Amino acid sequence: MGPHPAVAAIRLAVRRVLHDVLTLTPPASVPSAAGDRSPLVLVACSGGADSMALASALAFEAPRLGIRAGGVTVDHGLQEGSDLRASEVAIRLASFGLDPVETVTVTVGRDGGPEAAARDARYAALDAVADRYGAAAVLLGHTRDDQAETVLLGLARGSGIRSLSGMATASGAGGRYRRPFLGLDRQTARKACLAQSLPVWDDPHNTDPAYTRSRVRHEALPVLEKALGKGVVEALARTAQLSRDDADALDSWAAAVEPSVRDDAGGLEVAGLFALPPAVRRRVIRRAVIEAGSPAGSLFARHIEEVDRLITGWRGQGAINLPGRVAVRRQGGRLVLRQG
Repeated sequence: MGPHPAVAAIRLAVRRVLHDVLTLTPPASVPSAAGDRSPLVLVACSGGADSMALASALAFEAPRLGIRAGGVTVDHGLQEGSDLRASEVAIRLASFGLDPVETVTVTVGRDGGPEAAARDARYAALDAVADRYGAAAVLLGHTRDDQAETVLLGLARGSGIRSLSGMATASGAGGRYRRPFLGLDRQTARKACLAQSLPVWDDPHNTDPAYTRSRVRHEALPVLEKALGKGVVEALARTAQLSRDDADALDSWAAAVEPSVRDDAGGLEVAGLFALPPAVRRRVIRRAVIEAGSPAGSLFARHIEEVDRLITGWRGQGAINLPGRVAVRRQGGRLVLRQG
């Protein structure tokens, strides 16, 4: 008799990712204590159902493929007793046979709001651990439901097609971060934990209406499903993939055409830009602005639209000041970008 269907589903999802990691990854740069240089894959685990199910699947599948498996839990220090919970999660990860297992305590800043600041601190910690061990990949427990929430948030913010593309199955430098569960719903992960008698922790922040994502999860999506019927989550996740395909194609087009509108001084030729389709032109502008020193995470659609008006709505306006102290002005048929 085989495993519970939910357990089989999570293991298959992880197995597929590990096969991909195995074919693309050289031996680990940092061997185990016993000198084993086989690839190391880490799982980021908060103790919630999604990441706990992911950790259990990694622990089961990795040894069968000759891959070492470890775990990381991040203590954000935002709730009373968070250090004790992090220690409990680390003990559970070790009980699965994961090695190494690390608990990392971070200080959450304020930039971009509490959710963004916590995410930035978490990824910085995961990057540091992965670099230290030479890990081939870090698995994250985002599900199809998380993807739907991300798309809905992007739609509400009017952030464009790249935002609608949601989370990628692989992201970060060299595709370090992998999301095996993007094709599975949240209930499958929870059922897998129940079937394996795995204790899980339900983060109260996930139900706190003070957080935007929590309101989307518990208020906006249920209203949409009530009005439109079941299948909204699946449709939004499908929108993410279609949008990602389109955004990738437009990004490739912009990268290919950018040299043709660049001048020797690093500026952009207005006539060449004007001839491009708007979606491609704005991508070229964004690439140039980032290269000039503007932080990608601080650039929004409104910034790029202001620069675009120097091309399409020129009335002699002055320089556009962008994040990172980058100024863009139109001068003699060129866009001049300077950081000062």
